[in-house]
Amino acid sequence: MMPPPSRIVPAAVRLGAIALLVAGQATATPAPGLTGTGLAVTLLLASLAITLLLALFPPPRTTSAQRQNPPEPQPSPQTPDHHPDLPHRPDHPGHSALLRRFDHSEPSRSSWLSKASRLRLALKNRPVNRSPLVLVSLGLAVLLSIALHTVTHSGPAIAALLICLSLTVTRFPLRQSLPVGLLAVAGLLVAGAIAGTPVPDLTLFLAICLIFLVTYAAKQRKATMAAESREAVLAERARIAREIHDILAHSLSAQLVHLEGAKLLLRAERTEEALDRVTRARNLAKSGLEEARRAVSALREDPPSLPVALRTLAEEFESTTQRACTLRVSGSPHRLSPQTELALLRTAQEALTNVRRHAPGSPAAIELAIDPFGCDLRVTNPASPEQGTPGGGYGLVGMRERAELLGGTLSAGERDGGFLVHLKVPA
Repeated sequence: MMPPPSRIVPAAVRLGAIALLVAGQATATPAPGLTGTGLAVTLLLASLAITLLLALFPPPRTTSAQRQNPPEPQPSPQTPDHHPDLPHRPDHPGHSALLRRFDHSEPSRSSWLSKASRLRLALKNRPVNRSPLVLVSLGLAVLLSIALHTVTHSGPAIAALLICLSLTVTRFPLRQSLPVGLLAVAGLLVAGAIAGTPVPDLTLFLAICLIFLVTYAAKQRKATMAAESREAVLAERARIAREIHDILAHSLSAQLVHLEGAKLLLRAERTEEALDRVTRARNLAKSGLEEARRAVSALREDPPSLPVALRTLAEEFESTTQRACTLRVSGSPHRLSPQTELALLRTAQEALTNVRRHAPGSPAAIELAIDPFGCDLRVTNPASPEQGTPGGGYGLVGMRERAELLGGTLSAGERDGGFLVHLKVPA
């Protein structure tokens, strides 16, 4: 079967790089030959090409079981000495006894033996690590590139040296790639001493150090970006979780109020009013479902302005509870950032939901003050003589998380015989 293009293209690029190295060295002086210096160039070039092939195209992965035990013909399922959950090792001295114990023991022991045998097979079939072979090949390629450069003083040998060093830093951690970099520096010093030039080539030294540092910095930058991407995904998940909670808590609690009122009206045989309550609950369920879908799909829509959205919440509270909900907005009416407006809106929504749940029959008041330095939101309600729904949830936790993410603060508690939710965020 032909390999996919995603594997063919990188393989062609690697082979092309090796071919360019050989072609570039063949046109350099001294050129490869069969005698004298040309023979040394030929041997070094061939060794370097083979080493690069081993580094760029390591052998396929094999397992410990494949290396130790070649494939043997498997016995048929009807063979009495073979069990599907045990390795077929008739030469093992305890094989027959183990099979007898396996076949005649209770189901729990049979299950345990089956799991143990599968674990042993998984350990035997674990892939063999190819990293040492690639690391040794790259280190040897570095030494061969230095030797070839000492003989020819050509550009292809320097290019091969720098490429091998870059590949080592890219593929291996610092504790493994740093010795290869030190090996390159030591190899240049030894090659210069052998060639009778005690003063090393400072340009080549600087190039090696620069390639090592730049490649390592790029690798660290890539790792940092991957970590930031994971953090962004987790933050987005938390944001969507808060959105879903706020939407469901708001819509479901309002539906419960309407349905409870419809039940009482039906008992009093006031069917028209009960039908109106059921219709409102249906509309709330439809609206909540639409908002939940938008939150899950993380759509970026242009929401209405914050005063308009707060007015909608107040009117919905009044229609649901038949209690007043006053709204007062002061300050400059400029648009805030989407995150700030969403935090203010969800906090007000959660606060009104808590009023319906824990203080039924109580009116509410929303006050929003906006100035160039920050926003101040207060949702208050007096104490209710009626018994509210006991229990709590994640509403206050979600509101505090929103405030902290924006650099603000949130406080909630009893105040002047009522309850106050106070949110302050920077504008």
